[in-house]
Amino acid sequence: MNYLAHAWLSFNQPGLLVGNMISDFVKGKKRFSFSEDIQQGIMLHRSIDEFTDTHDATKKAKQFLKPVVGLYAGAFIDIAYDHFLANDSNEFNSGGSLLNFSLSVYKTLHQHEASLPERFARILPYMESDNWLFNYKTLYGTEQSFKGLTRRAKYLENNNTVFEAFQKNYMSLQACYTSFFPDIKNFALRKLSDLSI
Repeated sequence: MNYLAHAWLSFNQPGLLVGNMISDFVKGKKRFSFSEDIQQGIMLHRSIDEFTDTHDATKKAKQFLKPVVGLYAGAFIDIAYDHFLANDSNEFNSGGSLLNFSLSVYKTLHQHEASLPERFARILPYMESDNWLFNYKTLYGTEQSFKGLTRRAKYLENNNTVFEAFQKNYMSLQACYTSFFPDIKNFALRKLSDLSI
């Protein structure tokens, strides 16, 4: 899952949110240097990623993008899932609720700036100024995220082929998301309960 989903699956718990958002920037035993609630967020993030990668709907979704991006398909599906989540009326009942949620995430992250890894702290101003979380809702914002991933990937050419594949298979990918998201939400709630014991 990508940033929006990890934020949403933190269930409005600030420390959990911070850990869930920074997990990819915290390697190995460095997680033990954080407060307990942030550590729980880091572990929740990793469990969410593992569940997502092994879910049948995600495996199916990857097949639509694999012909153009190979092993990077999973990373692009994470972005696609954020796009569908941003437009999911079962989760966000209006554009306003998504906007308010996005702004609250940035506020929480700023309140915990002292705990943010340096690399994440460097991208936070861009995330906020371009409102990444809200702009997953739009095709333009999703395309920009695809382009950013393409630029960072070592073995991908900088072209629009993957976004074209996303658009071509939009309905099929949305069906994969619809099948997947209730499962990941229930899983995250159960995992959070386990981590809190």
